[in-house]
Amino acid sequence: MCIGGNKIKTLFWGVLFLALVIAVPVSTMAEIDDNVSIALPPPILFEAPPELIVLPETYVYAVPDVDADIFFYNGLWWRPWEGRWYRSRYYDSDWGFFQDVPPFYKRIPSGWRDNYRKHRWGGLPWNYKRIPHQQLQQNWKDWENNRFWEKEQTWDVQGLKHQTQSQQPSRKAKPEESGLQLKEVTPERSHHHHHHRYKQETHERRGVEK
Repeated sequence: MCIGGNKIKTLFWGVLFLALVIAVPVSTMAEIDDNVSIALPPPILFEAPPELIVLPETYVYAVPDVDADIFFYNGLWWRPWEGRWYRSRYYDSDWGFFQDVPPFYKRIPSGWRDNYRKHRWGGLPWNYKRIPHQQLQQNWKDWENNRFWEKEQTWDVQGLKHQTQSQQPSRKAKPEESGLQLKEVTPERSHHHHHHRYKQETHERRGVEK
């Protein structure tokens, strides 16, 4: 009999099991410093890349078809959850904790979803267009640099007056200026998202079709 050997094996498996139990929740936490961890929001499953709408008088884009608020602004995806804000390079995962309310959110009316359902903005008819994910990714920077929505479309709000340049959100801000740095995109992560992307049309228009 090898009683000592059996005890060692039992101790080994016990330690391994305990290590796994402790490690599982860690993947859903974001470390703020050596002593504080913040829970990360659960993923949202999409059958296909989401369509978005541009919120009038801003260059903030929103996903209207999910219950959670998900915004796209300045090249990043943003999401509030349980009183905190998170951001990511992807719309469905890799959320990182953001230590403040993003400045763009101050320009978003709390009732924007009601406005969306009623096709009204500021009491005016709002004939918004749904923007495919790929089209947004390819054009958001040019649209903002060229002030596309107020010059060409007035955000699809009938009767909306143009705002002056000083009233518009700054377009010089970079994601790195907003706080925490984001992880580099690995080839494996890019490959994982590749199957979600729409097939690019041979002659894709750069503007939103009317």
